[in-house]
Amino acid sequence: MAKILFVMTASRHWTLADGTKHPTGFWAEEFAAPYQAFVAAGHEVVVATPGGVAPAVDQVSLSPDVNGGEDGARAMAAAVESAAALHSPIPLGGVDSAAYDAVFYPGGHGPMEDLSGDADSARVLVEALKAGKTVGLVCHGLAALLPTQGPDGSSPFAGYRVTGFSKAEEEQTGLAPRAPWILQERLTALGVRYSAGEPWAPHVVTDRTLHTGQNPASSAALAAELLKALG
Repeated sequence: MAKILFVMTASRHWTLADGTKHPTGFWAEEFAAPYQAFVAAGHEVVVATPGGVAPAVDQVSLSPDVNGGEDGARAMAAAVESAAALHSPIPLGGVDSAAYDAVFYPGGHGPMEDLSGDADSARVLVEALKAGKTVGLVCHGLAALLPTQGPDGSSPFAGYRVTGFSKAEEEQTGLAPRAPWILQERLTALGVRYSAGEPWAPHVVTDRTLHTGQNPASSAALAAELLKALG
């Protein structure tokens, strides 16, 4: 049995370029699909957030429109509600990365607000990478790679092949013109080798111990890759 750390946003909004606070949080499918897969395989999941704040789900991610109808929406809401680890997070600042076999970052726009500049999160990621542990990030969760850049401007993730929420997808959400920055552009500037598949279609990239997924539809496929890596 592996012990897997889910690092999640504590933010309930994303501050747009004009100062507007766009309501958000974590994206339900990006948490629920991997969580259910890991638990079903017998693994233990621990959730950590900045300050140990209980993460808030983006309400849009519970809507019938993104869950294939009313039945899907009810199932997703039930999956989030029944996940015990989600309701008792530990403070990210006190995390000992050596205690975990893998680290996973769900997305949603929330990580763009807090994890994109969180030093504790960056420490956990860099320690996990250097220790050769399994690391997974999906969608906007890849914003957590940005603060891994050191004083010299380099990141240990530079040169790794990754995917993440694309500029085309952000444009299709309607938020791109109001965004303070675009994730794809920041990742490219960080020095990773970014690639994207078709908007909203599953797309997973694995490079050594680093596993990334482009969007919500990639969550289940990414979880499958992580389970393979964990053996």
